[in-house]
Amino acid sequence: MQISQKYGLIYVITKQGLLFVYDLETASAVYRNRISPDPIFLTTDASSVGGFYAVNRRGQVLLATVNEATLVPFVSGQLNNLELAVNLAKRGNLPGAENLVVQRFQELFSQAKYKEAAELAAESPQGILRTPDTVAKFQSVPVQAGQTPPLLQYFGTLLTRGKLNAFESLELSRLVVNQNKKNLLENWLAEDKLECTEELGDLVKTVDNDLALKIYIKARATPKVVAAFAERREFDKILIYSKQVGYNPDYLFLLQTILRTDPQAAVNFALMMSQMEGGCPVDYNTITDLFLQRNLIREATAFLLDVLKPNLPEHGFLQTKVLEINLVTFPNVADAILANGMFSHYDRPRIGQLCEKAGLYIRALQHYTELPDIKRVIVNTHVIEPQALVEFFGTLSREWALECMKDLLLVNLRGNLQIIVQTAKEYCEQLGVDACIKLFEQFKSYEGLYFFLGSYLSSSEDPEIHFKYIEAAAKTGQIKEVERVTRESNFYDPEKTKNFLMEAKLPDARPLINVCDRFGFVPDLTHYLYVNNMLRYIEGYVQKVNPGNAPLVVGQLLDDECAEDFIKGLILSVRSLLPVEPLVEECEKRNRLRLLTQFLEHLVSEGSQDVHVHNALGKIIIDSGDNPEHFLTTNPYYDSRVVGKYCEKRDPTLAVVAYRRGQCDDELINVTNKNSLFKLQARYVVERMDGDLWEKVLSPDNEYRRQLIDQVVSTALPESKSPDQVSATVKAFMTADLPHELIELLEKIVLQNSAFSGNFNLQNLLILTAIKADPSRVMDYINRLDNFDGPAIGEVAVEAQLYEEAFAIFKKFNLNFSAVNVLLDNIRSIDRAVEFAFRVEEEAVWSQVAKAQLREGLVSEAIESFIRADDATQFLEVIKAAEDADVYHDLVRYLLMVRQKSKEPKVDSELIYAYAKIDQLGEIEEFILMPNVANLQNVGDRLYDEALYEAAKIIFRFISNWAKLAVTHVKLKEFQSAVDAARKANSSKTWKEVCFACVDAEEFRLAQICGLNIIIQVDDLEEVSEYYQNRGCFSELISLMESGLGLERAHMGIFTELGVLYARYRPEKLMEHIKLFSTRLNIPKLIRACDEQQHWKELTYLYIQYDEFDNAATTIMNHSPEAWDHMQFKDVVVKVANVELYYKAVHFYLQEHPDLINDLLNVIALRVDHTRVVDIMRKAGQLRLVKPYMVAVQSNNVSAVNEALNGIYIEEEDYDRLRESIELHDNFDQIGLAQKIEKHELLEMRRVAAYIYKKAGRWKQSIALSKKDNLYKDCMETCSQSGERELSEELLVYFIEQGKKECFAACLFVCYDLIRPDVALELAWMNNMIDFAFPYLLQFIREYTSKVDELIKEKLEALSEVKAKEKEEKDMVAQQNMYAQLLPLALPAPPMPGMGGGFAPPPMGGMGMPPMPPYGMPSMAPY
Repeated sequence: MQISQKYGLIYVITKQGLLFVYDLETASAVYRNRISPDPIFLTTDASSVGGFYAVNRRGQVLLATVNEATLVPFVSGQLNNLELAVNLAKRGNLPGAENLVVQRFQELFSQAKYKEAAELAAESPQGILRTPDTVAKFQSVPVQAGQTPPLLQYFGTLLTRGKLNAFESLELSRLVVNQNKKNLLENWLAEDKLECTEELGDLVKTVDNDLALKIYIKARATPKVVAAFAERREFDKILIYSKQVGYNPDYLFLLQTILRTDPQAAVNFALMMSQMEGGCPVDYNTITDLFLQRNLIREATAFLLDVLKPNLPEHGFLQTKVLEINLVTFPNVADAILANGMFSHYDRPRIGQLCEKAGLYIRALQHYTELPDIKRVIVNTHVIEPQALVEFFGTLSREWALECMKDLLLVNLRGNLQIIVQTAKEYCEQLGVDACIKLFEQFKSYEGLYFFLGSYLSSSEDPEIHFKYIEAAAKTGQIKEVERVTRESNFYDPEKTKNFLMEAKLPDARPLINVCDRFGFVPDLTHYLYVNNMLRYIEGYVQKVNPGNAPLVVGQLLDDECAEDFIKGLILSVRSLLPVEPLVEECEKRNRLRLLTQFLEHLVSEGSQDVHVHNALGKIIIDSGDNPEHFLTTNPYYDSRVVGKYCEKRDPTLAVVAYRRGQCDDELINVTNKNSLFKLQARYVVERMDGDLWEKVLSPDNEYRRQLIDQVVSTALPESKSPDQVSATVKAFMTADLPHELIELLEKIVLQNSAFSGNFNLQNLLILTAIKADPSRVMDYINRLDNFDGPAIGEVAVEAQLYEEAFAIFKKFNLNFSAVNVLLDNIRSIDRAVEFAFRVEEEAVWSQVAKAQLREGLVSEAIESFIRADDATQFLEVIKAAEDADVYHDLVRYLLMVRQKSKEPKVDSELIYAYAKIDQLGEIEEFILMPNVANLQNVGDRLYDEALYEAAKIIFRFISNWAKLAVTHVKLKEFQSAVDAARKANSSKTWKEVCFACVDAEEFRLAQICGLNIIIQVDDLEEVSEYYQNRGCFSELISLMESGLGLERAHMGIFTELGVLYARYRPEKLMEHIKLFSTRLNIPKLIRACDEQQHWKELTYLYIQYDEFDNAATTIMNHSPEAWDHMQFKDVVVKVANVELYYKAVHFYLQEHPDLINDLLNVIALRVDHTRVVDIMRKAGQLRLVKPYMVAVQSNNVSAVNEALNGIYIEEEDYDRLRESIELHDNFDQIGLAQKIEKHELLEMRRVAAYIYKKAGRWKQSIALSKKDNLYKDCMETCSQSGERELSEELLVYFIEQGKKECFAACLFVCYDLIRPDVALELAWMNNMIDFAFPYLLQFIREYTSKVDELIKEKLEALSEVKAKEKEEKDMVAQQNMYAQLLPLALPAPPMPGMGGGFAPPPMGGMGMPPMPPYGMPSMAPY
């Protein structure tokens, strides 16, 4: 059950689909019907339409609701329940009960039941009784004394029930206003009881403007709202409201109105207009002129500044205007505007002139663009802010800026210098530093140059700039700055600066000292200071500035012949800070070294260990001859090389002493060679024991080598008792490659019973030297000497190819291994080696012999030697050699020995292989059953590869390698065993190998067994198929594939491959196979096969199955003898995607099956271009053939079809069909067709031509053609349809001329609306045809008398309406006079705050209506 709140109805829905509708208030049955044939199991309310939703068992969702237009008539008519019908109409506001309600109202009113009548009118459906007539009825009722007037009862009832309409609201408000009870109106409006209209607002405005404004707003009386806002001076709300409602008031008038009273409000209003969407409705210039006309300069400026903020090019005129008016009146305002920089499109020259006149010189400069104007203004520096002027210079070009700076300096050098300097500092990069310097130099302003360069100096590396700054500072007396720059700068030209400072002769020498000290001009500085008697600066420089340059100062003073006392005092004042070496060098160059004696002794006494101090002191002692040997041997601090060199020219022996003390080898050798002091040299060299020194003196390039060797042998070495010295000397001789001299020396030492005779190293050295220099003595030395290193000497002898001597040494020292190696590797005598091995019987020796035999290819002998040596280490080489030599019997013996020593997989594997090679299969079976580490898989593969299949079979069977075993059986032609093994392997590769072998051996039964296990693998199927086909086994392959169809794992590839095979070799089975297994085929692949084998019928079927209808249609047409079937082709052609195939099909049928072409065209009619089909048939000359098709498609009204059919009808002289075609289908060349048949021999054809002309609007041609054939009826009908009076009158004349009186009378009737009466009467009277015109005259007279009667009737009705209206106005005036005498109203009103008593109506919610929202004017904020 569902309840409709909208209509007050109850819906009862049963499970069987029956609907029962009842009235909610009276429970009266309203309607019943079955709404669903299926059971309904769910319903829900549809509140929006007052019905319900239902869901039945079939899943249908049903929506049922009331038909508002027929419900009330149904209840009143079918159910005959007038009361229920009225209640339903009132409750649901439904139509259909108007007459009942009006009738009931009239009855109540006639019975003076005004209250019930009022309630009925208030609740009348669709408000049919709430009209002015109803109000007039209540007004017309006389008022009884002591009773409430019926009109007021009516209005009270309406207020309690809802909202009044416009007329009711106006009438009630007029009563309230007359009674001056404004509070009632406010309450009713707040409760939304009144409908707001402009008339109501006008009425209320007489008593309350605010309330009237609210009414205007709700009534959307826009002009009245705008006027009200203007009266209230709420101008901003005008724009907001106008935008909200889309109204365009007269903004200019509003602005003028506001401007008269409040200029600031006018500015705000204008700004608000400028911000409106779509742009300001009034031109900015017009608004500005309005302000200026009233001399409101500030207001105009404020407006323009705000609206011109976007700075658009089109506002250039206004920008100029606002600046002009302010420059003339308020220059400070204009200056602020320009300073803000908000405008850029105004007239700059004009504004520049005004700025100059107003005294705004900097603004004028910013606007002028000509150099003379700028020069004229810029000289007013006394009234221009310096910083602004400097910034202005930044806007000028380089040339103009320099010109202006020059003018400023010309006008007032002293006054404008600071500005010029500041400008040059700011824009030196733009102006160019050189240009600025030239400007200052042009006016000889060193002060300006000083200040300018001072700011630029820190960032410049230009030497010229730094020099000019020093020069400017010097000439302006800035000595401290000169001193600072010369001390800190690294970029000035030192030579140039030094010369300038010397020429300037500044009282303070510190700048010059800085330059000379930093850049190495110390001698020049010293000379300048000494000449100018500035000795205190010399002392200060040496003592405080740079003591390190004191030697240069001393040297220059010595050159200037300064007094020695001053120099000594200067030196002693510095003491330890003074660098000794350069000081000594300076004094030594001038032969004034003795000058430093006191200074040096003082340093020594202070404990100085400086080498330069002691060098200088030593030189002084050597020159004085004061026991120099003592100094040279005892002083540990001097530099031997320096002092020795100093002594060479004075005393070479002193130089040797000095060099020996410092181990100055090169210097000592040179001085002894030069002075023939070889004995001293030999002793020094032997004592020195330095290899590099020995190498140098024993070098062949030394011309004194012989003298030195003689002194070493005769003097130095015999004197030595040190073994190290002897050893070093011998080593030096060896290094110098002096073997003969060394042998003689060693024989004297070793063989002549000296202290070194039994020396181990010397004996080794003697033998080695003999090996190198005299091999003939080696064997004698081996026999005579015993204390030498046998192994090492033996190796050296081998290297020297003294093999017998080496064998003797190894044999003497029992080094048998080395000895046999010499016999094998060097002497290369295997026989002597075997003999030596038998004599010593050592395994190592036999092993070496075996290796040598193996290398020489004596494999059997080598294996025997390895067995004697019990050596299993070389089994890999032995195995390889035995295999190469094919000595597997010996190899077996060797491998059995090796297995006893080690467990190597290689050994066991090779042993099996060796057994196989010597065909000992029994040993193989025994061996693999025993424990072993052989790699049986590799052995089996190797045996298989070398065709030892029997042995391989044993191995593979043992390791269960069924795959390889199967292949091995194949090689042995054991096919059944191979199949059994393959079955155990179950590998695709194995199956293929066995299968292919069986095919090659024509064992097709076994091959099929294998093949069935292969073809279930998709990837291997094609390989098997190709193998069979390449060998011509087509039937066997087909049998295999057919057997494969029944496999559980049969896949698409098997079915497809069988289809391909059928296509190639059994075409008679192909179609049956395709139809049976079309869903399991790889259709594209089979398509290619059928295409290759030219099976067109099957190919067509496959294309259709694969939904490639384009290819199917093409195949059918290209191979029609085999592939064409009419019904099949029709089914295919409607599914093709390529439209061109339709026309190709038309050509195909036209050529091969013309009798069926209409059937084809009817199938494809919806998909083809009929024009193109007609063109194809016309070119083929077969249009008649497709006439049925064209008739069928003519309804599409295609021009080509229409023209083709019309042509056929003309040829067949079928004028009825032709006329029917023309009437129903107008898309063709009508004029051309008419011209074609207007001269046809058949009358009906010519009549059709006239009809065509008539349809085309060519009335004259149609009439002329009909006249020619005496078809007068057609002429008359054509004239009537043309609507042209001239044609009708001309036809009348024609009938008169032809004497066709009856036709004349008929034409007057047919063309009645076109023929003028005077013309008809004139023609009839003049041609004696009044009788034939009389019916026309009677009709004409009757028509016009009827029109006059209607006009008279309308006039009388209008007069009566005017009188009725005048009477109604009089009654209205009388009624108003009666209202003026009414007592105070007794209308229901809500209680006012603070007031008690009185009538209080029940709350609206209690009457079943929701509370109404309070009334209030909408907020202006959203506007």
